[in-house]
Amino acid sequence: MQHRIIVLGAGYTGAIAAGRLAKRLRREDVAITLVNAEPDFVERVRMHQLAAGQDLRPRPFSEMFAGTGVELRIAKVTGIDVDRKTVAVIDANGAEELAYDILVYALGSGWNAQGVPGTAEHAYEIAGRPGALRLRERLARLDAGQSVVVVGGGLTGLEAATEIAEARPDLDVALAARGGLGDWLSPKGREHLRKVFGKLRITVHEHTAVTGVEADRVATADGRAIPAAVTVWTTGFAVHPTANATALEVTGTGQIVVDGTMRSVSHPDVYAVGDAAMVMGPGDKPLRMSCASGTPAAWQAADAIAARLTGGRVPNTPIRYFNQCISLGRKEGLIQYVTADDRAVRAVLTGRLAAVYKELICKGAAWGVANPTLGLPTRRRRVARDRAAAGSAVKAPA
Repeated sequence: MQHRIIVLGAGYTGAIAAGRLAKRLRREDVAITLVNAEPDFVERVRMHQLAAGQDLRPRPFSEMFAGTGVELRIAKVTGIDVDRKTVAVIDANGAEELAYDILVYALGSGWNAQGVPGTAEHAYEIAGRPGALRLRERLARLDAGQSVVVVGGGLTGLEAATEIAEARPDLDVALAARGGLGDWLSPKGREHLRKVFGKLRITVHEHTAVTGVEADRVATADGRAIPAAVTVWTTGFAVHPTANATALEVTGTGQIVVDGTMRSVSHPDVYAVGDAAMVMGPGDKPLRMSCASGTPAAWQAADAIAARLTGGRVPNTPIRYFNQCISLGRKEGLIQYVTADDRAVRAVLTGRLAAVYKELICKGAAWGVANPTLGLPTRRRRVARDRAAAGSAVKAPA
């Protein structure tokens, strides 16, 4: 009887995990089902480009997973019963329950309004394709000289502000940040960021907390009103709420608590990857929500599941950071090199070369979804090959 593995969510982490499992395990032994609400892969790291008017290459899952043995189920997840080991979904044919032996939870995150009044009604977001397309349509209707305010000084905010300013130099683009502009970067990184913002004529409101959003302005904690024909909200992400409604052990923010192999500490038949997981990294610090964290976590989870099912050695490789890659429009970029626990060091890469570097990273992330053995150490690849050749059968997980 086939071991049933269900992967929920086909963003970077879920799609990589499903494909990697298919490469690790024999079709006679396992049935892998990938559940996702949309039929196409969404390059989330490019949503600021989509919003600014650029067209992205379609990536249908039917093509990406053709011949892999992964069954694609286009459906919305409505609930999980971790005691009965079932997932409730709904699609065009109605509601259904899917039974699993192992569940990989990769439902990710969406935008976080932070409870600020008026945000849900008046602000735009780029955490997913629907939001990016809605913003794209609104920006296209703006007349020259109208104002756009990007709220949030993190990576998403920096990329959104510069992309919009470069694509629409006729608009008055501003960024509102709680701290200083790029204050986590090295001195050289901050200097380059200010140089690019100046070149693109982006107004920066530093140390500014936005306390309300209206149709034509944002209000700040110090009593100011900043004009905003369009407000773009990029102040962080909130995880998908499904896990919080289960018996899984989760954090106060709804992330599933996992061990070093991405296995739930409360339910060993559940694994969580990407933004949905609370993963501890170097320095005993939680990994940040990002593709840089999620991709190696997906590798780790898939390899651990395959090892436990086939009796192999369970990997437990610490996840670390190397750099932060920031696009600043299509012509400029900033690569900030960091320590293992994500603290900036002096070294940076800037300018056109950094823009090319970031573009290669984005292309590589999408390529990795369709080629899930990317990043597998040579020894582990050899072990996996030899084990497959020997016809290892699936065993009961430990």
